[in-house]
Amino acid sequence: MDNPGWHARHRAQKDEARRSAPIRGPDGRFQPVEEIGPMAEPFIGGFNLPPPSPATSIGRTPPPPPPPKDPSWLKQGARVPSAGQASWSDASRTESTVSGAAPSLSSLFANMSAVERSKNLRVARMNPYLQFMAGPLLRYDTVDERGVWRGAALIVTADAGSVYEPLPTLTYHWDPSRQQAGNIKRHMSRRNHGKSFDLGPHPADPLSTVSPASPTNTTENGDHHDAPDPEQRSVQGKEIYVYYGNGGTFTFWRFMIEIPLTSREMKIHYTVNNGIELNFFVPGRNQNMRWAAYSCNGFSAGVNSDDFRGPGFKSGYDPVWMDLLSHHAEQPFHALVGGGDQLYCDSIIREPELQDWVTQTKPEAKKNYRLTEEMALAIDRFYFNHYCQSFRSGAFARANSTIPMLNMLDDHDLIDGFGSYPDDLMKSQVFSTIGSRGYFFFLLFQCFINVEVDGIDDRHHPFKSLVIGGPGPYVPFPSHSFLTWLGPQVHMLLLDCRAERKLDQVCSPQEYKAAFARMQELPRTVEHLVVQLGIPIAYPRMVFLESALDSKFNPLVALGRNGSLGLGGFVNKFNADAELLDDLNDHWTAKAHKKERNWLVQELQKYALATRSRVSFVSGDVHCAAVGLFKTWVKEKKKPPIQPSLDHRYMVNVTTSAIVNTPPPNGVITMVSALASKTHRTLHHAETDEVMIPIFERDTDGSPPKSKYIMGRRNWCSVNWDRASGDLVWDVRIEIQKGNGQTTGYVVRSPAPRWT
Repeated sequence: MDNPGWHARHRAQKDEARRSAPIRGPDGRFQPVEEIGPMAEPFIGGFNLPPPSPATSIGRTPPPPPPPKDPSWLKQGARVPSAGQASWSDASRTESTVSGAAPSLSSLFANMSAVERSKNLRVARMNPYLQFMAGPLLRYDTVDERGVWRGAALIVTADAGSVYEPLPTLTYHWDPSRQQAGNIKRHMSRRNHGKSFDLGPHPADPLSTVSPASPTNTTENGDHHDAPDPEQRSVQGKEIYVYYGNGGTFTFWRFMIEIPLTSREMKIHYTVNNGIELNFFVPGRNQNMRWAAYSCNGFSAGVNSDDFRGPGFKSGYDPVWMDLLSHHAEQPFHALVGGGDQLYCDSIIREPELQDWVTQTKPEAKKNYRLTEEMALAIDRFYFNHYCQSFRSGAFARANSTIPMLNMLDDHDLIDGFGSYPDDLMKSQVFSTIGSRGYFFFLLFQCFINVEVDGIDDRHHPFKSLVIGGPGPYVPFPSHSFLTWLGPQVHMLLLDCRAERKLDQVCSPQEYKAAFARMQELPRTVEHLVVQLGIPIAYPRMVFLESALDSKFNPLVALGRNGSLGLGGFVNKFNADAELLDDLNDHWTAKAHKKERNWLVQELQKYALATRSRVSFVSGDVHCAAVGLFKTWVKEKKKPPIQPSLDHRYMVNVTTSAIVNTPPPNGVITMVSALASKTHRTLHHAETDEVMIPIFERDTDGSPPKSKYIMGRRNWCSVNWDRASGDLVWDVRIEIQKGNGQTTGYVVRSPAPRWT
């Protein structure tokens, strides 16, 4: 019992025993693992008023979400910070990024009249009233040939508590002539540790509280002005799906947004039914976007999130997200790229209706298990509730409502390893239904798409960046990839590597054909094509481990299947294969995918040469930060390497993972680091060398690193285009100390293409 892990294992064993014998309630239904109800009225659109006496939260420093704190907000007659800048709640989740003592409540309002105090403290209420389950979420689509920014917002509302007469309306406004403030650059984020603050108001987060009435007309330095923005538009929501649950019916509303870009960057303010006002930024017409990339936004089973909660934070989910938001406050991002595992859905197997299937000891019994209507309803219930909970909570909710998302899925968005199991398991009723409904809710919550409403014709679709591929072998949907504008010189292909995945296939020829055909239509001004792949394509490979785990002679697998020696956890719950085998089968370097991988790399080399474009990759999945590289292999040792800007085969693969989840154990990191220095000859026949770049010359504290190739700390990546050189600059932000929400950067560049 002195073992620090004993209590955690004991709790896990008790939870496992409880789940394996679920009990029905008086109404005949099981108690779900996760069921989210509508927010109470004080939290939705109208937030709790501050306490009548000076509160401890008022004395704290304001939070960093955009725009950043400016001394002018304390001037006489200045407004209390608007939505996204401050809240009054004492239930803070995060830590301050600003130092210095804040004024008391009395000093804030001492020189204001009753009318001014009322205006500053007035609660924003939606009219007509909507009861939020999730949202607003923002999604970026593309910029079309007319220079119009295209995107969308999504909200989920409880029908019983909402008024739909008239239909929900999103109003957005901006001033094209207003100069944006900020553009502060830095190398290391700085925090005042030990103090906590509150996240800004959010319509669907119960820990979010008061907001001034909206819309608020404030200049960039915080001064109030009465003149409305000259550009204002309103769009009615379109009902794209209704979820029927035990708690009633819930409607998904999509609002399509179009903004003509101008010569300068613009801040867009928006409200739903005149409720709380939020904002986001769009680039200038000839400006390349600043964007942030992340992956693995959740914890794996068995991880205690409190271990990652530093001083001042109320959740282990928030620290690194708050670092991203503080960067956004200083120099706004135009897009937020989710590289897979935006949430972890593996806990679906804990649902009580699925326990009889989960606890089947023989793999054949699992594969032949018949799906009941009760199980099907439980699967939908899980995804709906889990998405609402994940997307409306904490710092992540602030990010997805103020930075338009670009998302692509990986396996945990569905269930661990989906697509990388044998064909008989993948086609079984229960498992295929889990994957199919997971993909449906991915499209709905993360892409704002319902195939039954929008169809599958990517030339006549609400989202112009969509690239439809081939049919999924295990889900009733085709693959959904996206090719989007990130600026005149930069575009991104988010390749769907999950919908068509099989043990011997990542993407079908039909998907590749559709994607390459669309790439050929890109304008000749494009110099950088970023290919987003959920799993890194240039990364140390572990073929020997894959072979060992796949071997029928592996004694650990045999003992695990029998439950002997406590090794039951060595095999997975679905087909009793080795637990890590599905992860290895997922990798591009797995034996079954190597041929496809090498073909894709060579095809992209041909594309780069023909179009004079630099191809780069961004990936996630592995819970480490790393940078792989393809480049021209020079056979003669005495011959100097080709200069990167002149080498069309020069392709970096930036891996940024995870923004929330725990890094792998030290032993795994040591093994991967050792493999990182190995020479790979796989593509020497195509004059291509493959290496890892040693970008980690120092550890986060300045000491010598354990590995120059692999960094096992939580991270995200800031990406910008360098006007002077034409390079794409990747700033990999690594958490300095676990849970403290402070990062330091490691920079790598994708050089502009300068070959002729």
